[in-house]
Amino acid sequence: MFDALADTPAEAANLKARSELLSVLKTHVRAWDLSQEVAANRLGITRPRLNDLLQSKMAKFSLDALVNLATASGLAVHIQVAEAA
Repeated sequence: MFDALADTPAEAANLKARSELLSVLKTHVRAWDLSQEVAANRLGITRPRLNDLLQSKMAKFSLDALVNLATASGLAVHIQVAEAA
């Protein structure tokens, strides 16, 4: 899917990584069952920024930002690299 949206393989890989990380992070934060204000404080971000995350507004988050949020949420991020097909 991301190959069709991206201009380059690198851009497609970035989109895929951001999408996967955003999805896991969103699920993890929702599982806390906290108010957005408390969850945002736990992550060190504003409530509107958390709302962007929960609404899957991927364009508003860099890969670095998502890695930082995942770490702040207590998740460990591992990158797997393989030969391109």
